[in-house]
Amino acid sequence: MNDVATGRALRALLRRLHLRQVDVASRAHLSQQLVSKVERGRLSCVSVGTLRRIFAAVEADVVTIVRWRGGELDRLLDEGHAAVASAIAALLRRHGWEVIPEATFSEYGERGSIDILAWHAATRTLLVVEVKTEIMSAEEMLRRHDVKMRLAPKVGKDRFGAAPARVARLLVVEESSANRRRVDRLDALLGTVYPVRGGDVRAWLRAPVGDLAGLVFSTAAARRLPAIRGRVRVTSVRS
Repeated sequence: MNDVATGRALRALLRRLHLRQVDVASRAHLSQQLVSKVERGRLSCVSVGTLRRIFAAVEADVVTIVRWRGGELDRLLDEGHAAVASAIAALLRRHGWEVIPEATFSEYGERGSIDILAWHAATRTLLVVEVKTEIMSAEEMLRRHDVKMRLAPKVGKDRFGAAPARVARLLVVEESSANRRRVDRLDALLGTVYPVRGGDVRAWLRAPVGDLAGLVFSTAAARRLPAIRGRVRVTSVRS
């Protein structure tokens, strides 16, 4: 969405909610002049954080994306995800697991895919692997992983021909200092869902005895993104 369209969106929300610029400014703890600039589509001097505060005051979210070279950024991000997924899939195969990357499902109105669905025949253990190059929304990630865990027994039986004795979960995060800090900050949340870490996870993958809910970092040499210069543009506003 361009600057002018963003201003029009704010104007429409103000009318819908019967608010004045000064009302929004008060809610966002900003000046009325700044709100006026946004409504007129003059965003060059407005930070993304400020824009989010203004739209939060009218019960809307600002969603941003980064565009680079006509879509090549999406390809590069996919390459990073694929590198991490390939590394963990190779590790699982070495330890005797059957592996299905991107196992799609359509069950009970839920549609999607499991990054890696793995089966250990000797112990009838089904493993649901979620791969992340970065953790954007921990709550959404956990919700989606929970959905996959719930559907995994049926999906696994259909794919591998046997009902699992147990279903385990694993979160694999690309190794980086930023991701380490993010996981540390979210430890109160992630630690309850993925209490098993590091070497204990790898030992379990070699000999899957008992349950597992774990998190490991992958040192897969995913291709790094080039430095990107330019403005981050507002692409949509949703109420």
